[in-house]
Amino acid sequence: MVPLEKLSSPAYRQLPLRVLEARVRALYELASPCRLCPRACGVRRDRGELGLCRAGLRPWVASFGPHFGEERELVGQGGSGTIFFSGCNLGCVFCQNAEISQLGEGQEITVDQLARMMVNLQDSGCPNINVVTPTHQAPMIVEAVMHAREEGLAVPLVWNCGGYESMEALRLLEGVVDIYMPDLKFVDPKVSDRLAGAPDYFQRAKEALKEMHRQVGDLQVQGGLAVRGLLIRHLVLPEGLAGTGEALRFVAEEIGRNTYVNLMAQYYPAHQARSFPELRRRITPEEYQEALALAGNLGLTRAGPR
Repeated sequence: MVPLEKLSSPAYRQLPLRVLEARVRALYELASPCRLCPRACGVRRDRGELGLCRAGLRPWVASFGPHFGEERELVGQGGSGTIFFSGCNLGCVFCQNAEISQLGEGQEITVDQLARMMVNLQDSGCPNINVVTPTHQAPMIVEAVMHAREEGLAVPLVWNCGGYESMEALRLLEGVVDIYMPDLKFVDPKVSDRLAGAPDYFQRAKEALKEMHRQVGDLQVQGGLAVRGLLIRHLVLPEGLAGTGEALRFVAEEIGRNTYVNLMAQYYPAHQARSFPELRRRITPEEYQEALALAGNLGLTRAGPR
């Protein structure tokens, strides 16, 4: 773990420019033919081809601004500086942001415009830049960070992703991302296939989360604000569909019992969820209390509601 006194500037400011430029080039190479996520669909974005995520080679953004509904360690006084990217490499039937992730809301902008968004969020008092659903737009985001740091960007970069990540792309983010905030959505391959079209989700997420932790370690907080580390989100689903017990056991035994886990209780039937009988209701208080008890029994001292 990096001592707090050595975290005076975010990771991306410490990388030599030539290294950051090389990372950007390598990420763009992963986009055509596309291997930015585990689907490795192979579309040629440079020829206008689109995969499941429907993203091209320009930033595709739905909205940006201070967000006060994130974890308290991200919000601070000014709100987490969120940028919501359109499209997604998953297809969760219960997605609460389906208009953005699956239905095409948003518009393409330039990398320079994206860099300016980041600087504007910092200048408005946001203590971090929180890129939401970034996986399929990694090259453009990292290029924008490179430009924004030349304009004075100096707050932590939060990679707010679905957990379905390519190891090749993740390794190129080392030294760029300060805080990884992945979901850990599903355990059972049949469930993740039926609800998100990704039967290999848990296997890929396990690899990804361990790699993220290797890069940034446990979540470190300074003055009440997260500055570096791993923050995992797990949404408890009705009927145990998320496999909460096994998911938490993986975190405790293979990442560490000091891992910060936001156990989320806010599931509601969004998007296509009502087409699936087991997803037509919210979770019960008993289901959430069971999740908290599982975390406690596993010794996860930083797991709970956030």
